Amino acid sequence: MPRKPRERTKRTGWRRLIPTWRTALVGLAASMLLGVGLFALGVALVKVPDAHAAATAQSNTWLYSDGSLLARTGQTNRQNVPLDKVSEDAQHAALAAEDRNFYSEGAVNFKGMARAAFNTASGGATQGGSTITQQYVKNAYLNQKQTVSRKVKEVFIAFKVDATQSKDEILSSYLNTSYYGRGAYGIQAASQAYFGIDASQLNAAQGAYLATLLNAPSAYDVSSATEAGKEKAVARWNYVLDGMVAEKWLGADERKQLAFPEVQSPKSAPGLSGQAGYLVAAATSYLTDNHIVSDAQLAQGGYTITLTVDSKKQQQLQDAVQTQLTDNLKPDARKVDAAAQAGAVSVDPKTGQVLALYGGADATKHWIDNATRTDYQAGSTFKAIALAAALDSGARTQYGDRISADTVYDGTNRRAVRGAKGVPYAPPNEGERSYGQISLQQATDWSVNSVFAQLAQDTGLEKVRSTAVALGLPADTPGLKAVPSIPLGSASPSVLELAGVYATLDNDGQQITPWLVKSLESGGEQVALPEHKATQAVSKDTARATTSILRGVIDDQGGTGYRAASLNRPAAGKTGTTDDSKSVWFAGYTPELVTVVGLFGQDPATGKQVTLDGVGGMGSAAGGRFPAQIWTAYMKSALAGQPVSSFSGASRTPATTVPSAPTEPAAPTQSPSATDGATSAPSPTAGNGGRPSSRPTGDAGTGNGNGNGNSNGTGGDGGQTRPTRTPSATPTGAPPPRRRRPPPRAPAPAAGCSALRTNQRDSALRRRGPS
Repeated sequence: MPRKPRERTKRTGWRRLIPTWRTALVGLAASMLLGVGLFALGVALVKVPDAHAAATAQSNTWLYSDGSLLARTGQTNRQNVPLDKVSEDAQHAALAAEDRNFYSEGAVNFKGMARAAFNTASGGATQGGSTITQQYVKNAYLNQKQTVSRKVKEVFIAFKVDATQSKDEILSSYLNTSYYGRGAYGIQAASQAYFGIDASQLNAAQGAYLATLLNAPSAYDVSSATEAGKEKAVARWNYVLDGMVAEKWLGADERKQLAFPEVQSPKSAPGLSGQAGYLVAAATSYLTDNHIVSDAQLAQGGYTITLTVDSKKQQQLQDAVQTQLTDNLKPDARKVDAAAQAGAVSVDPKTGQVLALYGGADATKHWIDNATRTDYQAGSTFKAIALAAALDSGARTQYGDRISADTVYDGTNRRAVRGAKGVPYAPPNEGERSYGQISLQQATDWSVNSVFAQLAQDTGLEKVRSTAVALGLPADTPGLKAVPSIPLGSASPSVLELAGVYATLDNDGQQITPWLVKSLESGGEQVALPEHKATQAVSKDTARATTSILRGVIDDQGGTGYRAASLNRPAAGKTGTTDDSKSVWFAGYTPELVTVVGLFGQDPATGKQVTLDGVGGMGSAAGGRFPAQIWTAYMKSALAGQPVSSFSGASRTPATTVPSAPTEPAAPTQSPSATDGATSAPSPTAGNGGRPSSRPTGDAGTGNGNGNGNSNGTGGDGGQTRPTRTPSATPTGAPPPRRRRPPPRAPAPAAGCSALRTNQRDSALRRRGPS
């Protein structure tokens, strides 16, 4: 029976395809043979360079902005050890972290490389796909550049190394050439740098931490990392240990008993004494945090790094700290003086360039950079952010009035915030004093906590937080949460970050993240640096209005920053004092320059935060004392010879609200904690117990938003007479009148003329710069 045409046609079609498949298979086989041949040719032609010469780090040259020498770094800290001098736990930790199949796989993991390439090309996170053999080749024979040619050479050399060396030899070489941070090359140097022991003594927890550092040495150094960096380091450490358990290198029960190891404090490298070590460390963080170069690349050396730092202004800042603070300290006679740690940063508000940075007395003696540390709370310097948030959002009071400098608030001590959910928040004012009905301008001049707690509630706590981020604080700043204490400075930004915030206000609301590196050169070629774009964080009108209000802190003879008025230039600023005076601040600016100074109390033996009260024999510590004095001395010298210029916009109009007759402060009462969902602010601490003070001139301690009541105006004003800030007779806790309207503003003074302040507390003639 004849086949159906359809079936015959179908079979004929398959027969016709047979020659085609044969041709394809032959072609594929030929291509594979050709590929193998070319690959073999590549392996034959690529030579293995001198590992010793390639693995030796070169020096880096660090320059000031004018090209003068700041420092040279790059002295290699390396001591090679054989594999039997590295504990098995440390070996297994490195394998668990970087290449768990090292002993069973070939020299190159093509699957891993393809996965990493795909993730990078598709916009995913950059991740490694290299074997330990490849990483060793990169460390010892090549450079850290992410180029195709370097990657191809890496593959060929890896095959040659794998063919001529045993797995143990490769692992030993890898451990001896890897960079672990702190200038330490190799696991022996790293063991000494982080734990003060030999590599043979490393236990599983310590070995896992060193293996963690291979991923990001600077970011994961828990002694100096940010809070986010510490969290990532711990997560990576757990990942390594879990890998050791999965590979049967560590028992599950033993794993459960391991605690994160105690890490030694780092020691500065020789030759980086004084401020040089702090500047190099800050610039290094800038380069690595912005992924311009990696730790390993920088450690290999050969770079010329020119900073934005002005050598003249840097010296002027150092001199100001020396004359205004250090010369007044007697740590041998006054124990508390040894706890004083100063940090300062000066920024060009128009460009974001860091012009000067003071990190501490000496980088070889005090290794923590006080200019970049983020473990001390900002106190009332944060009130400038709350002001900007209220003005920019068009916030209104509980009675519907639009918030401005003239808005009248109830300044009663421990006044419970109105409009909040949960347990009322009622922070104390400095000295447990009540001010009754006062304008927002006065509350800023005098740093009245009860007013700013209400202001933040009226604005919205989340709005205050988001404004802080927009102005320049990192979103992961420790303590930066939308809780009732936020306007009083419960967050812990660095001096550098806070300088960026105030620079934004000075720059008409345009935010530029402060930057430290002007140029970067390697091998005669310029390395690309990121652009420094400005973004409009708050409106121009908001920035100018905030600046106008902050000028009162200095212009008002009863203001907390009155000492800075001796600069004799238009200036704005804010003081800050935290709980128990553990940190005190002054953040201020002129149209040309922004400078923030922080003074931190740190026990030199234990590192614990301690009070600054009594430092320099000056009684209660405050931002209006040493920080304001350092700021003024520096700004005088830094701006000497420059024309006096005014802030953009209208000239500042003095506030006109007059407080009522004085009264003795009410006895302190315990106020319940503020709550905001699952987060609660600590309950207030007692202030000075209502001790008499004719001139309460400072901020309340506000580290957790509650204050400690330290007076800012006792203990020596240098003979300067100041008007008394008189509290109101309004009873503590009395509600404000509904929709009370502020009195009319006095007309602004004409340009270039002196103006008579109409406020009762400040009747002196104030010389103003041209408007």
